[in-house]
Amino acid sequence: MRITEIEKERVLNLDSPNRYKYFVKRVVNSEAAWGLWNEGWALMEDNEGNKVFPLWPAREYAEVCAQADWSAYKPEEISLNDLIEELLPKLEKENIVAAVFPTPHGKGVTPAVAELKAALLREKRKY
Repeated sequence: MRITEIEKERVLNLDSPNRYKYFVKRVVNSEAAWGLWNEGWALMEDNEGNKVFPLWPAREYAEVCAQADWSAYKPEEISLNDLIEELLPKLEKENIVAAVFPTPHGKGVTPAVAELKAALLREKRKY
């Protein structure tokens, strides 16, 4: 499911709460989230220096953020099942926060891992 340039621009201009809602719906619908990979996953830090794992709802949005420190990183798909069953529990265990849908101009929403998992499961039950 390719993202058109018009859709990409509109979604990137949404506020963080609406990008979060879009993320949950799109990830469940496409059964995949995206991260950035280069011999390891791209990570960010919050204001307190804690590790944050950025996630996007489509390749095109991850590509937009693959710049500056992440210019050597490439979008990598994470299946919905792997996200729910493996990645999110691992992040929670390692005290790493998920950054949902950061943009070049914003850090994204950082819900508790359990909250993100619950939102994805709620949306998944609709299908």
